[in-house]
Amino acid sequence: MNTIEKTDKYILNTYKRYPVTFEKGQGAFLYTEKGEKFLDMGSGIAVTLLGHCHPKLVDAVKSQTEKLWHTSNLYYSIPAADLAEKLVHACGAKRVFFCNSGAEANEGALKLARKYGKQSGKTNKTKIVSMHHSFHGRTMATITVTAQEKYQKPFSPLLPDVCYAEYNDLESIRNVMNDDVCAVILEPIQGEGGVHTANHEFLKEVRALCDKHDALLIYDEVQCGMGRTGYLFNHMKYPDCKPDIFTSAKGLAGGLPMGAFFVNEKAENILQPGDHASTFGGNPIAAAAANAVQDIIKEENILAAVKENGCYFIENLKKLQQKYNVIKDVRGEGFLIGLEIKYPAAELVQELLEHHIVTVPAGASVVRLLPPLIVKKEEIDSVIDALDHIFKKRT
Repeated sequence: MNTIEKTDKYILNTYKRYPVTFEKGQGAFLYTEKGEKFLDMGSGIAVTLLGHCHPKLVDAVKSQTEKLWHTSNLYYSIPAADLAEKLVHACGAKRVFFCNSGAEANEGALKLARKYGKQSGKTNKTKIVSMHHSFHGRTMATITVTAQEKYQKPFSPLLPDVCYAEYNDLESIRNVMNDDVCAVILEPIQGEGGVHTANHEFLKEVRALCDKHDALLIYDEVQCGMGRTGYLFNHMKYPDCKPDIFTSAKGLAGGLPMGAFFVNEKAENILQPGDHASTFGGNPIAAAAANAVQDIIKEENILAAVKENGCYFIENLKKLQQKYNVIKDVRGEGFLIGLEIKYPAAELVQELLEHHIVTVPAGASVVRLLPPLIVKKEEIDSVIDALDHIFKKRT
């Protein structure tokens, strides 16, 4: 049996896979087992932050594998401690908890929020508010705060005391806030929900409402964080809307499984020994990779490049929008870009795959462009050329 046949026979059928088997990667490119070359504009859904096999990242992982793989969090870890120091200093948080994925990071943040509510002295302070069209993960708690019926319906009943507001709607969030709310969770940019950005006024109002009702503000930066919009974390561009907790994963360790949630002064002492844990959280190999990611971002001035090249990408996509009415909208920031079209997103993903370009859908009509942060203008140009060719055939 070949790889596709083995996968279909032995792995649980929870993914609709494209019939392509990638065997290796280098920089912004992937290579199939047949040697075909594909430009990676998906980054494993915003994970391979520095492309594939960045030499400094490879060296860091190789070096750690020759030292120590795992001891558990019952003991101290040099890579995890070094990483925590780097990240906390870089983002202005107080402390961090390491785990393995975005869903796990969000789960931990929600647990912290519930305990915060219980410690407040108010009997019913257990309500969590999230946004319609959000996406926060696949665990029972995170699908409950993922306000999309297609993810929730098969697994009901869901977590109690969760309600929803409309994203970027001031009246909607005001109507659901009261003293029973222990937390609001939202994505500064909704990724899977179609690449929609929270406006500044909305974030300021949510921050003010959380302060008024003594609720924690949680930002889910699993997809929009780690430099993807040109800021280490997207919320850092709005210092007046700081969260109490924010979560990270995906690109955190450049391709190895790692997640984290960060806390400020208000939330740093809520969880105590025994309240929360993660067997592999802060694993030495993953932490070594994440340390290298932070070093490379700084040494290679990645954030400035993302801002420049992200603007270049969006500007050229908007030129295509003026040329072809099949494009409904171009939106996003940096290298988190949504291309909304007038036909099914799955069709455009397939058309781009035929041009040897990998992309990611976001709902029915939006294709996400999530290139590695090291992508060059000439590689962006090749995507624009392919889209030009595809849309020309449809006019």
